[in-house]
This record gives sequence, structure tokens and C-alpha cells, in this order.
Amino acid sequence: MKKRIFWIDKITKAWERRSIIWLSGVRRVGKTFLSRSLPQVTYFDCELPRVRMMLEDVEGFLKPLRGGAVILDEIHRLQNPSELLKIAADHYPEVRILATGSSTLGASAKFKDTLTGRKESLWLTPMLSQDLIDFGQTDLSRRLLFGGLPPFHMSEKVPERDFQDWVDGYWAKDIQELFHLERRYAFQRFFELLMAQSGGIFEATRFTAPCEVSRTTIANYLAALEATFVVQIVRPFSTSKTAEIVSAPKVYGFDTGFVCYYRGWRELRREDMGLLWEHYVLNEMQGRLQRRDILFWRDKRGHEVDFVIAERGKPPTAIECKWSAAEFDPGNLKCFRQRYPEGASLVAAADVEMTFSRHYQGMEVTFVNLSALINSLTLNK
Repeated sequence: MKKRIFWIDKITKAWERRSIIWLSGVRRVGKTFLSRSLPQVTYFDCELPRVRMMLEDVEGFLKPLRGGAVILDEIHRLQNPSELLKIAADHYPEVRILATGSSTLGASAKFKDTLTGRKESLWLTPMLSQDLIDFGQTDLSRRLLFGGLPPFHMSEKVPERDFQDWVDGYWAKDIQELFHLERRYAFQRFFELLMAQSGGIFEATRFTAPCEVSRTTIANYLAALEATFVVQIVRPFSTSKTAEIVSAPKVYGFDTGFVCYYRGWRELRREDMGLLWEHYVLNEMQGRLQRRDILFWRDKRGHEVDFVIAERGKPPTAIECKWSAAEFDPGNLKCFRQRYPEGASLVAAADVEMTFSRHYQGMEVTFVNLSALINSLTLNK
């Protein structure tokens, strides 16, 4: 069995801080595979009726497991999962539990009671650079076209039918069970449009006519997609300066494979790589840093910086994403640094092997690969 080294290490370290870990992520991102690959764990699939029956007596279930590690896969299938986790955390802390689900804890009405202070959350994203190494499939162009869901990435050819099957399952098992939304056609049409326009500025009114629903419904759809990690809303960085856009976010689809599929890309051209690389960099930052509060910057004249990391009390870090370092134009970063002179200016490029810096009229820009980017952001926390 292949081992996802980065994620196993994350889980092991999280168990040192808390006895309860909540592992969330989209369908088929590999939660079950990862769970089963952990050493010396007892696995329970909560979709099975016999398992749900065992868990009705929480204390009777937990007592024999003292000192061990337990996987509760698809825990949101239980009638009262939050009660089980609270009892485990408060009265059986020597039982380490990894609970998995497709949505966030707050997305399900079953999680009525807070688990704040009792759990460690871990977000399993589509495949990272380390995952490509672990799976022995390191072709980056393949990762961008096939996507980062492990069974899709390892397919012999682009799994076009699997993309649609995934959407059908997502509607039936996640959206219907967790949110009880109506109008399947409208929702799936919205999903398709978002994937095709992924990485662009989001304006809700642009979707009302093609989806034949109200602006409020579009907002509800977007909230459901964000809660279940299917889209990432990247909000604008601003200090209330009048020259900056302060309201419209950018919306990214969760996986490059779906972006390619809904754009009709069956083969990648050179001009496609920049957008997909931007998605991949975002995924790497989210997975490695475990954060969703990544921002972007844009002014009213159209100058834009791909991503901004703003730590409290520290100057903002500006990040531009380029498929090739030679494609970098310093114009946008210059405009950003005129307003925010302090902070690191980074260019994450796919063809950078070793970190180097260049100066543009007094502005220092550091060119990094993905590993160096994450190291820089980690040190700046």
C-alpha cells in the first residue's frame, strides 16, 4: 500500500495535541485510503448498519479501545456524532480517534454542540507535490489535467465519465443529505459554470439567468460549495483604501481536473498552464499550511496580485504565480508595493529549481519553487 507521508505525519503530530482529529475533504480525495494506511488502527465504516448499531452504546464501544487508535469513517452518517466525540474527548482521552467526513463539522445539522477545544481539524486537499512523489507519478502536466483526486490522477486516460459521476454523487450524498437543496439542474449548472470560470472575480448576478434562480439562491449554493470544500473563496486584501476593490471575491474550483473538464480541455496547451499552475499553488498553500484565509489584491485600474498572506501585526506577503519565471512582469507588484511597501514579494514559478532574487527599481522580488514558497510562508507565521 502506498503511504501518503506528509498526511500521515500531520495526523501523528495532531494526535500528540488532541485525542480527536476531524479529517475533512471532498469525495474521493482519499480519506478512507489515508485512514486505512495509518499504522495500528482499528477501522470502522459508519455507513454500515452494523457499525452504527455498535456505536449506539458509546461507552460500551469505547472501553475496550482504551490505549488504541480508531478510525470512524463517514462519521456524519451517525445519528448523533458530536455526542460520541464529546464523550470520547472528555471521558476516554486515551482513545485516539480519527473521524472523517465530506463536509465541515458545521455543515451538518447533526453537529449541534461545539467541539471547540476538543478536536484538531485537518483538511485533506487534492494531491500535493509530496503525494505525487509517494504515488510515483510526478508528471506535473498530468496532475493538472487529470486532477488531484488519487483515482482520477492514476487513471490511464482522462477520466471524463468519472468527473460527471463524481458530481452526481456529490449532489446525492453531500448536498441532499446535508443541505436538502432543491433544483438539481440549477445547482449543477452553477457548479459547471463556476468550474469553467474558476479563478475569476465572482459576481452573483452573472449566474442568476443561466441557472434560472434568484441571487439569494446563488448565494446559498456558493455557501454550500464552500462549506464542503468544493470551491475556495479567495477574498480581497484591503485596508479600506478607496482605490481598491473591497467586496468581490475570486472563486476557485477545488481541483484542476474539474476545471479542465468543464473548460473542455482534453490536452493542455502552453497558454493553459498559467491558470492551472495558479490553482495548484493555491492547493499547495492550503494543504501544507492548513489555512483558508488566503487573499488576493486588485485595484480599480485592474492591477492584480494573485495571492496575499496577511498575518496579524506583520506586513503582507505578496505572491505571484507564473508557469515560467521568464513570464514575470513586475508592474502589478510595483503597484501593490506603492501602497504596502513592507513585506516579502515572491514569485512562485514551476521552472525555478533554486531560489534567487532580482531588484526592480528598488523592489526586491524573490523567485521560489513550491517547497521554498511554503518554507518562506511557514517562517513568516
